[in-house]
Amino acid sequence: MLQISALLLLLFVMLSLAALCLGAIHITFVDVVGAIVGALSGKVSASEEELILFSVRLPRILFAGIVGASLSLSGVVFQALLRNPLADPYVLGISGGSALGAIIGIVLGAGSFYMGVPFLAFCGALITVLLVFIVAGGSRGLMLDNSLLLAGVVVNSFFSAAILFFLSIVNSMELHSISFWLMGDLSSAAEKEIAVAALCLLIGFIVLYAQARKLNLMVQGEETAQQLGVHVERTKYILLIVTSLITAVAVSLAGIIGFVGIMVPHIMRMVFGSDHRLLLPAAALFGASFMVVADTLARTILAPAELPVGVITALCGAPYFIFLMRRKGRE
Repeated sequence: MLQISALLLLLFVMLSLAALCLGAIHITFVDVVGAIVGALSGKVSASEEELILFSVRLPRILFAGIVGASLSLSGVVFQALLRNPLADPYVLGISGGSALGAIIGIVLGAGSFYMGVPFLAFCGALITVLLVFIVAGGSRGLMLDNSLLLAGVVVNSFFSAAILFFLSIVNSMELHSISFWLMGDLSSAAEKEIAVAALCLLIGFIVLYAQARKLNLMVQGEETAQQLGVHVERTKYILLIVTSLITAVAVSLAGIIGFVGIMVPHIMRMVFGSDHRLLLPAAALFGASFMVVADTLARTILAPAELPVGVITALCGAPYFIFLMRRKGRE
């Protein structure tokens, strides 16, 4: 397990170094390594290349890795709990709630305050989680898989209608900001936002990994898990709340980035099996690498212009989603 995690971590580091080289202004690999070694030894210059590396590209790469890891972790847990390979972090409607909160913030001018729009997006995600639990019967102590899926669809449909309403009444400048955010945007990465997202990811991973054995048992059947001493309902609440919070933080800061939570967990499950003690760290590391590649493509394909990273993940994820549907249908 440690060897696999180390290899995936090495993959992330190598892809990150490659991403540092690529962009509207190409920087050679030797210059990148030299700048990093110089920074680690305390020799920092004010050259244009180092400014691009450490003020623009490196924060964005770290942010992309954190967002990719967060979405992938959430996808692993949702697919296991709902026993559905097509489930992703948005199955509970978290994307719709975050999007609606962000749009309200943009319309009300919350962008003039520090983290105003991300904060409202985060609040929207939390409200969504609460609504889904209530609609699914959580208030009566019922946590049925199908009811959670259906509740997520219902709540997300309502938020989608509300989003369309706001899109129809805003002016052209606000419409551009909203549209870009809805498609995923990693360009606004700043040190404080990265620190907040990293802390939430670290805490969330520790909690989820502590539940890995219980999750393995629950995948085999809730009755079996309960007979082996697992408090199924309480474990479900813990897993769903933690994964929802991780996803809410990622979406509130980066916008809606789809399909990562479907593809990465499924690929890792096919390669390494379904033991969540390995699957959780593997999905987090590979998800971080995948997001770095997607973001690099988004900012280099049409350089100096940028594509929303959600466009790249959708181009990769939509065919994979169709493949999973056809495979599930044949089974």
